[in-house]
Amino acid sequence: MSDNPTNPNPTNTPNAGTPKKVVVFDYGFGNVRSAERALAHVGAQVEITRDYDKAMVADGLLVPGVGAFAACMNGLRAARGDWIVGRRLSGGRPVLGICVGMQILFGRGIEHGVEAEGLEEWPGTVEPLRAPVVPHMGWNTVKAPEDSRLFAGLDEGERFYFVHSYAVRTWELEVNNPHIPAPKVSWTTHGEPFVAAVENGPLWATQFHPEKSGDAGARLLRNWLDTL
Repeated sequence: MSDNPTNPNPTNTPNAGTPKKVVVFDYGFGNVRSAERALAHVGAQVEITRDYDKAMVADGLLVPGVGAFAACMNGLRAARGDWIVGRRLSGGRPVLGICVGMQILFGRGIEHGVEAEGLEEWPGTVEPLRAPVVPHMGWNTVKAPEDSRLFAGLDEGERFYFVHSYAVRTWELEVNNPHIPAPKVSWTTHGEPFVAAVENGPLWATQFHPEKSGDAGARLLRNWLDTL
């Protein structure tokens, strides 16, 4: 593996041949360097940027997120990230959200009694976890649908790293059109069940941090790259 994370040696990567170009969107609220290293490790050509044109033409866009829901939304809007995500999805171009980068895809978030609007790609509310210990910080297994592409090749006992105090406790999107595949929703439990990951056409997201989840997280990111 090359020492340069944005230029991996294709002979030592699982996606040898033509590396996929991925933009890690830098809007000030995410572990962009960790995401860059993890994606490069599995064979992507990675760039950290908030440049509109580069984010639009990349094979994949990763939206990280760390911090409060409202602050992340303000930062995303200031960087035109809301437009970029919406335009990419309208054209069927893949987007992956991680942690708060997943939460802001829902309709709204409530923190400390303050409600903020999200991107509304999915209906639902991000609410405080009801658990004996908060924040939820540690490793959990995830219950994924049998036909999940995101978790393909991973055993049920694989564990992923979570660090958060808020989550989506109910899945509200109903698909009644037989010609439109229903989203694949994965779950885990900390005090109560909550949404751990979603696969919905070109839009995928995880509440946990695959970039901090060792070999299991690397396999998951590789699965996403393989769809680009």
